[in-house]
Amino acid sequence: MTATPGWDDEYAGGKAPAPWDIGRPQPEFVRLAEAGLLTGQLLDSGCGTGEQTMLAAQHGAQALGVDISPRAIELARAKAAERGVTASFVVADVLHLGELGAAFDTIVDSGVFHTFDDAGRGQYVSSLAGVLLPGGHCYLMCFSDRQPGTWGPRRVRQDELRAAFADGWVVRSISAATFDINPGLPVPAVQAWLATLRR
Repeated sequence: MTATPGWDDEYAGGKAPAPWDIGRPQPEFVRLAEAGLLTGQLLDSGCGTGEQTMLAAQHGAQALGVDISPRAIELARAKAAERGVTASFVVADVLHLGELGAAFDTIVDSGVFHTFDDAGRGQYVSSLAGVLLPGGHCYLMCFSDRQPGTWGPRRVRQDELRAAFADGWVVRSISAATFDINPGLPVPAVQAWLATLRR
């Protein structure tokens, strides 16, 4: 598989880290882990350098992180080895998760959904549905339309999230959240939605 050059470039050495690559898990996912919700066979969809994957593994999940960027996966594996965390990482396209040949109790998405256009969203949601076991949960955090200005990715409205997951999913909650991002960017943190979705 060949990574989209732009994504692999985000993790290239010798440059400032990507805004989302903060070197620790997002606080919202820490809260989920501490509440015992990141469990079982867990998939971190678009894992980047693996912080959410390792968080889940440290809380007892059998955690697999996938990303289209080979460089991100290389960095994730190195981090896990350095920290002594047992987690798996595979280069894979989140639009074709069925190719993993596995099914999961839990999926986490930290900042992937909002990267897709409308057609891509539909394909992504179908991809997620194809690997999440009946009764399983997906915890998805995406950029929110509550974020002012134009910096950053496409904003997502609550009704867009509900529409995307209308078929075969139960939207258990969508709550206001915040993404931590790296210092030195136009804003210190960005507004997000945290959706809890069940198959």
